[in-house]
Amino acid sequence: MNSLVYSPDGQRIITTADDGKIKVWDVESGFCIVTFTEHSSGVTACEFAKKGNVLFTSSLDGSIRAWDLVRYRNFRTFTAPSRLSFSCMVVDPSGEVVAAGSLDSFDIHIWSVQTGQLLDQLSGHEGPVSSLAFAPSGDLLVSGSWDRTARIWSIFNRTQTSEPLQLQADVLDIAIRPDSAQLAISTLDGQLTFWSVSEAEQLSGLDGRRDVSGGRKLADRRTAANVSGTKSFATIRYSTDGSCLIAAGNSKYICLYSVSTMVLLKKFTVSVNLSLSGTQEFLNSKLLTEAGPEGLMDDEDDASDREARKDNSLPGSKRGDPSSRKVIPEVRVTSVGFSPAGNAFCAASTEGLLVYSLDNDVQFDPFDLNMEITPASTLAVLETDKDYLKALVMAFRLNEAGLIKRVFEATPHPDIPLVVEQFPTVYVSRLLRFVATQTEESPHMEFCLLWIKALMDKHGKWLAANRSKIDVELRVVARAITRMRDEIRRLADENVYMVDYLLGQAESKKESASATHTIEDGEDTPMKLLTTGESKTLADVLQQEEEVVSEDEWIGLD
Repeated sequence: MNSLVYSPDGQRIITTADDGKIKVWDVESGFCIVTFTEHSSGVTACEFAKKGNVLFTSSLDGSIRAWDLVRYRNFRTFTAPSRLSFSCMVVDPSGEVVAAGSLDSFDIHIWSVQTGQLLDQLSGHEGPVSSLAFAPSGDLLVSGSWDRTARIWSIFNRTQTSEPLQLQADVLDIAIRPDSAQLAISTLDGQLTFWSVSEAEQLSGLDGRRDVSGGRKLADRRTAANVSGTKSFATIRYSTDGSCLIAAGNSKYICLYSVSTMVLLKKFTVSVNLSLSGTQEFLNSKLLTEAGPEGLMDDEDDASDREARKDNSLPGSKRGDPSSRKVIPEVRVTSVGFSPAGNAFCAASTEGLLVYSLDNDVQFDPFDLNMEITPASTLAVLETDKDYLKALVMAFRLNEAGLIKRVFEATPHPDIPLVVEQFPTVYVSRLLRFVATQTEESPHMEFCLLWIKALMDKHGKWLAANRSKIDVELRVVARAITRMRDEIRRLADENVYMVDYLLGQAESKKESASATHTIEDGEDTPMKLLTTGESKTLADVLQQEEEVVSEDEWIGLD
């Protein structure tokens, strides 16, 4: 895979690859929905228009294509006057303009999406254009090149001036923060520099060589710490809120940085697959022979004739020549992207499309599934046959959270011990974790506690014997019960004070009633009446107690 992009609604991931195919993946199920094969060479970049129904891709075959993701067809193709292989491409946020750069030409080509015509060629770079990015505000285009500069273009102004930013090494990738105020640039020397878009001056920078370097390839003559090819970030992206930056390159690590503090928050290891080159920090010296690494040597036969001894591999081939006998791909991350919701990011790596998420729930993970088990048949067993045990087992085999919750809550509380007693042991750990999660989320406290009690009573022996396997589930249950106990204790304390307050209010009402009777008998002044909180007005009191209270005393009261 070469590049990827999330759809604006976060439900799809688009990936492009060297085989010229564009695949649309469903995030929830993990299945490929559709594959486009119109490109005749490797597809290098993909980008969505803002509304999410149009996808743009650039390819080494010299074309930029626009795809309709409602009807799944290619409706527009853009080409340059001379034959170029486009290495990067970007779309204006309004979806009106598409720009592309090439490693063959130093110009940036701009087309109109509506007409398909070439609008302009931006000249200024003195080396191949490696990356492009439109500001989310839509008025600026930023380009990076191998001439060690990045340029900020105002392409919608009449002058079309560009502001060059001078860097210390070739530009590999560019990312613009979602608020269009900051620009991040990754260069070949492993540096990440952050620039102000409005002032065109550098704000800060960090050295990522130590963070990203790791993994020694089979053909490397130096150790992983000293080899230079892995010490730079080939792809960088801002998070949705602009607080974090994710970066990856030709190594086995993905790095997550905080933009405000410039601190490495976390390193993710892409793969530990030993069949990939670059996953090990140290190579076994026993496998390094005089003729080279043993893993790259062809030991199929002695190749007695001259034709068999020919080296047919393609020069510069990254993945190895498919016709050669031994192909050992290198571990690398070619593209990363944050989901629009900000709770997940994905990476296109040698091992495929990897999705990292903050959510613990697996979207679709069926267990022991067959053709007869469907949501409809599960609900039929639940509502028609009233077979709660069978319905619960079917729901767990489908492993859909909504369906399990519906069957779980539909089970009558007197039947809980019977259902749990006959529940298959293989599903007990899943049921335990589900009940613990419901205990934390559901308002039905006693109902959830009845399930936990029944599980401990009926399956306690199995739980004790397999404690090491279900340690996580038991910890979740303990946490849920502790949280429930604390909440009930807090509620009880609050209720104690509330009861005391209500009793005190009742006593004060009695006192106020007795004070009213005293004043009506003419034995006290209205001062006591007003301090007890009685609801009579001052005019009523004056009318009733005119003969008792003199006018002089009321002046003081006012």
